[in-house]
Parts: sequence; structure tokens; C-alpha cells
Amino acid sequence: MNRDQIEGNWATLKGKFHEAYGELTDDEVEEAKGEREQLIGLLQTKYGKAREDAERELDKFFASV
Repeated sequence: MNRDQIEGNWATLKGKFHEAYGELTDDEVEEAKGEREQLIGLLQTKYGKAREDAERELDKFFASV
């Protein structure tokens, strides 16, 4: 899924994203609006992931939806 598709379908995808990353609040997920850099930052902050790990995990998530 490319960036435009993610941002365009964020209303649908945010529920799945929130299910996968339950430590994130609804407000945090909503505020990110599918923007890659914000989502990577959230994964780093909430889950203590290195940037590279967060990027890989995010890519894997979006490839699976």
C-alpha cells in the first residue's frame, strides 16, 4: 500500500492499526492520520523500538492489510 492509499483509507485502517498496537491511544492513532513519520515515532515512543525496527514493523503491517 502506498502513502496516498494509506492516508486515504486511514479511517478504515486506524481500527486495525489500533488492534495491532493496543498501547496507543485512540487520540494518538487519530492524530497520526496515517502519516508514516508520525506512526514510526509512536512505535518508537510507546514500544521502545529502534527506528529501523519501527520502520520494518510498520511496512510489514501495511503489507498485510
